[in-house]
Amino acid sequence: MDEDRTSYDAFVKFLSTPMNDGQPFVLETQHAVSLHFDHSGTQSFMSLSDPEKLALGYTRTMMGFLLLQPAPEHICMIGLGGGSLAKYCYRHLPEVAIDAVEINPEVIALRDVFRIPADDARFKVTCADGADYVTKGRFRTDVILLDAFVAEGTPSRCVDVAFFAACRERLAERGVLVINFTDDDPALPLHLERLKSVFGASYAVVRCGDDSNFVAFAWKSDSRLPSWRVLFERVALFAFADELKLSATARRLKEGECLDARRLNWHAQGCGHWKISV
Repeated sequence: MDEDRTSYDAFVKFLSTPMNDGQPFVLETQHAVSLHFDHSGTQSFMSLSDPEKLALGYTRTMMGFLLLQPAPEHICMIGLGGGSLAKYCYRHLPEVAIDAVEINPEVIALRDVFRIPADDARFKVTCADGADYVTKGRFRTDVILLDAFVAEGTPSRCVDVAFFAACRERLAERGVLVINFTDDDPALPLHLERLKSVFGASYAVVRCGDDSNFVAFAWKSDSRLPSWRVLFERVALFAFADELKLSATARRLKEGECLDARRLNWHAQGCGHWKISV
């Protein structure tokens, strides 16, 4: 009962704290720690019983990059947040170098709260504007994971044509760009049209089954998605495939291959959101 009361008090404090200044808020209960910029959305969630688990469905879906690039050597993450993806990749992909870019120093200051590893030979957190980091950089990477949110949503510079073109330039030959979108973003069809203008038919859009997100995948080569057989052979490569639900992501990748943005329908009932028409 004392634990329940402590969690209740923490949640009441969260709801009563004004959050209109873009500052991160950490909600700590007996069982979890979460990161918020407002009262309606969760930016990151960490279970205290399993701090490295990917608790939010969209983060598991973003790991679907392994179906397109199963042997990355370098990953660039734009947006650190609570470090869920950084921690997971650091643990499960021990041969991969990871650079995480976060614009908000107050978010970076929370890395110990979310048990994000310290910088070392293969992991580094940089405080910088992610759009500048990509457009002005001269690096090459196998994977770009874009999960950048501020209080107002996805920064506009991270969803324009120039940024997508810069991402494509930074990717290695078999490189993959992965983008997290919320399903209530009014400009989602425009984002996808811009992605298509840069990557052509080399993209797919996945509807996350257990949260309010879409994840877009775009790849450097001009080829189409691998066959069903190849995708499921790659699923079998990873011992952690079941916990990521990689088989489900493989199926949704094929279903969302080169998705026409005109198939997105806006549903205004309740909280407005996009759905994919059949």
